[in-house]
Amino acid sequence: MDAQPDYTARVARAKDRFAALNKKGNRTFDSVKATLSMMNSGARRCAYCEDSAADEVEHIRPKTLYPELVFAWTNYLYACGPCNGPKNNHFAVFAEGTGVLTSVARARNAPVVPPISGKAVFIDPRVEDPTEYLSLDLTDTFWFTPRAKLGPVEHARADYTIRVLQLNIRDWLPQARRSAYLDYLAHLKGYVRDKAEGLPRAHLDRLAEDIRARQHPTVWFEMKRQHASMPELTLLFAKAPEALTW
Repeated sequence: MDAQPDYTARVARAKDRFAALNKKGNRTFDSVKATLSMMNSGARRCAYCEDSAADEVEHIRPKTLYPELVFAWTNYLYACGPCNGPKNNHFAVFAEGTGVLTSVARARNAPVVPPISGKAVFIDPRVEDPTEYLSLDLTDTFWFTPRAKLGPVEHARADYTIRVLQLNIRDWLPQARRSAYLDYLAHLKGYVRDKAEGLPRAHLDRLAEDIRARQHPTVWFEMKRQHASMPELTLLFAKAPEALTW
């Protein structure tokens, strides 16, 4: 893309080249998608919401803003359309020199100019752990919120990521997380029961692997993180402390 005469031309070329190559049957992108699939949770679940099937190559830094990253492997994520659509070219930075949170998304028909420099606000799950910024309510709403005691910059990043991906306002997502919680709970109870009955280790290992491979792994992570404050989970994990390592 750097061979293009100016930024506007690089943006147009990036979009055209990606559209031309990102098709089923293209060996390079079939390989990219296969590798991204293995990086997803559960049965190829979206790397953002963990709910819908991942079927779109998402650019974490939008290609319409950062054409130099259109073919950067580290800028790829496999996402679902309901996540990729709302995110689109939404992106923000903490403006260099001022630290002010500034959207660099380009409005329709706006001049095609490079985004201002600054540290990204959006949490990049390729290189960052979102659970360090986000917490999931397991007792009522099943909404994501910024974790308590975050600094102002980290809180802003968590809040921005939740809003851009619409992780709470798409009502089926909290419902799916609630269902996932009940599913994990049932499987953990089954594991504890079978362990108490002395079933073979190989059987218990299969149950543990089944839990590790389920959808919405962040729900399971939060069950472990919050178990000490939830009596039912406290009791179950006390009977199967090894589950805290899954």
